Amino acid sequence: MSAQPFAQPLAEAAGSAAPLAHSLAQPLAASAASLVQSVDWLAVAPPLIAAVVALGVLVADLFLPEDRKNLLGWISVASLAAAALMLLPLLDGDRATFCLTGTGSSTGAARACSYTADHFTLVIQLLVLGGALLAALLSITTLDDDRRRVPPGEFWFLLLSATAGAALLPAARDLATLIVALEVASLPAFALVGIRHGDGRSAEAALKFFLSSVTATAVSLMGVSFVYASTGTLYLTQVAQRLPDTPGQLHTLAQTGVVLTLIGFAFKTAAVPFHFWVPDTYVGAPLPVAAYLSVVGKAVGFSGLILVTVVAFPSYADVWGPALAVLAALTMTVGNVGALRQQATRARSAVRLLAWSSVGQAGYLLVPIAAAGYAKDPQKAIGSTVAYALMYAAVNLGAFAVAAVVGRSRAGNRISDYRGLYATHPVTALLMAFFLLCLAGLPPGIIGLFAKVTVFSAAVDAGLGWLAVLMAVNVVIALFYYLQWTALLFRAPEGEAVRHQIPAPLTAAITLAGVAGIALSGAPQLVLRFAATGLF
Repeated sequence: MSAQPFAQPLAEAAGSAAPLAHSLAQPLAASAASLVQSVDWLAVAPPLIAAVVALGVLVADLFLPEDRKNLLGWISVASLAAAALMLLPLLDGDRATFCLTGTGSSTGAARACSYTADHFTLVIQLLVLGGALLAALLSITTLDDDRRRVPPGEFWFLLLSATAGAALLPAARDLATLIVALEVASLPAFALVGIRHGDGRSAEAALKFFLSSVTATAVSLMGVSFVYASTGTLYLTQVAQRLPDTPGQLHTLAQTGVVLTLIGFAFKTAAVPFHFWVPDTYVGAPLPVAAYLSVVGKAVGFSGLILVTVVAFPSYADVWGPALAVLAALTMTVGNVGALRQQATRARSAVRLLAWSSVGQAGYLLVPIAAAGYAKDPQKAIGSTVAYALMYAAVNLGAFAVAAVVGRSRAGNRISDYRGLYATHPVTALLMAFFLLCLAGLPPGIIGLFAKVTVFSAAVDAGLGWLAVLMAVNVVIALFYYLQWTALLFRAPEGEAVRHQIPAPLTAAITLAGVAGIALSGAPQLVLRFAATGLF
């Protein structure tokens, strides 16, 4: 049988299918092209350096002899310093990577990128890397003193991994990257809290921290899934565009997603009533880890909260503005009252007071974010939070560094153990007094006073007069326990004065914190200008 009759119809069919195949191939090619992205390695360098060195430290730990494992600490310190220096080339302008192609001003659509190194990112990364650097200096001495119970290789791997996640989070501009960065910052921190072998208090602290953070993550993920279901995107700028136009049948879903996402981040900021894990976690953790959580952990929570409120959910400011104002009021009040109730002779009362104080300080940090929901210029209000966070990071790490000095000879680390510190270590006592006065907002801690005034001004400008009054009351409450501790430093010691040995890493940490606090006090206006200019 001849195939001739079938040849012509087949040829015609093939010819007619060619234009169809071509038309189908065009959108497929365009889609494939949109998936091709170039990576800006300079923009991602700060978190990337921390992550790469973390893996290198873990591998090196397998080959280094026991008597040379202190090198891992100095390698970690050097890597954190190098990561911080990599922020300098990024000061020229905004850089973004992992972006969707075809978005931007030319198309009239919002810029959709997963990683953005803008001014806000650089300021928070400076805070994170600087805070981690000081915590690492504290850790070198702690590991030398307690090497049998704290494995150095695992410790430095976990610290650098948590820092990499914390440095990634302020650059995240989509909800998926935000949650991943949050977990990369949190999961190693659980292990750091409970890393001390054979310490039941450390294990209990880690468990409480883990359970509260897992709950927060579950709530955040559910909120993010609801937001994605109602908007069809995870990019923060696109979420901000689409939320106001959510269809009526999805409006309730979108509202629920916004509320759940905010609740999840409220856990991370230790806002009341989600603060219950803080005192026991700080007391049970190794002191450098508590210092790290008090500064870097807070930077993670607050930067994430700022991104989801001001960048992603501005159309819901009438929801999160009042909610955060109430949380700020509760947090500062409960934190300061809790610190006020600490007994000077109770074991580890110094660390416990700093823990409750950090809760109270979180309340002050929440005030400008709440004010951004009412203000015409949210960037100015957010700048107050960032400026306050920079002040708090420097002086709070300094206070923890002095606590580490006292804790070397007084294992109980009671507030009463600081009595007469000036008689044996006058410079250390003067710096501790300076740190406490900065936290209280009193001269000569000019940066503390200036930071509180900017936060107070943000509340007044936003019409939150009741919150400003409550903040003033809380500042007066905090003055009592800060001044009480400060006065104790200069009183005559009971019995024979105890001279504390201060190793070089501890001396470096206290010196760096003191220099940072004094420099910030010398030019407080520059701090606010640096923190508030062109955040987003």
